[in-house]
Amino acid sequence: MLRRDFSRAFVASSALASLTAWPLTVRAQGPAALREGRDYVRLARPAPVDAQAGQIEVLEFFAYTCIHCYNFEPLFEDWKKGIRSDVLVRRVPVAFSEAFVPLQRLYYALEGMGQLDALHRRVFQAIHEDKQRLSNAETIVAWVGKQGVDTKKFTEFYNSFAVAGKTRRAVQLQDAYQVEGTPSLGIAGRFYVSGQGPRTLVIANALIDQLRRG
Repeated sequence: MLRRDFSRAFVASSALASLTAWPLTVRAQGPAALREGRDYVRLARPAPVDAQAGQIEVLEFFAYTCIHCYNFEPLFEDWKKGIRSDVLVRRVPVAFSEAFVPLQRLYYALEGMGQLDALHRRVFQAIHEDKQRLSNAETIVAWVGKQGVDTKKFTEFYNSFAVAGKTRRAVQLQDAYQVEGTPSLGIAGRFYVSGQGPRTLVIANALIDQLRRG
């Protein structure tokens, strides 16, 4: 979803389109068809990376309120299972306005508690299938409690300096990659790939192979 569409979607989430799942496999496509400026953007200024030497960092920029991110999630998870050990994958929740900060904090609080594997997809489902408005701390804490999570412990994480620091870092990365929509990928601090359905990951594979070759 493009940045300009987010404020409208955030306010009127009940009007989001119904889920239309993409194929769960990345179809084989030759990298020869890739074209810079169309399929991906080479950053004029490298973005910061947190990967160690010899690793290729791949960032998924997403928003829980984005229906396209929800559609992309199973495809991305399937892709992650097949990557090699030299690829470091991280998700980055975007914040195109202050309205996104509560869901950013939700993501990083769940991460800090070791609850992402259990609840990441459930957040998407709560918003896009159950039409719940997880738009502030109060509604988020209430929802988390219904998932069996200790709300006192969650609130401590949610309000912690560590989570605040991670949300600021997420915005820095979002700005460094000049993210204009979600889902999208940042690769090795050098390439930005906008969301193109399954082809997003075909492009990512080709760029990763290019980086391996030097």
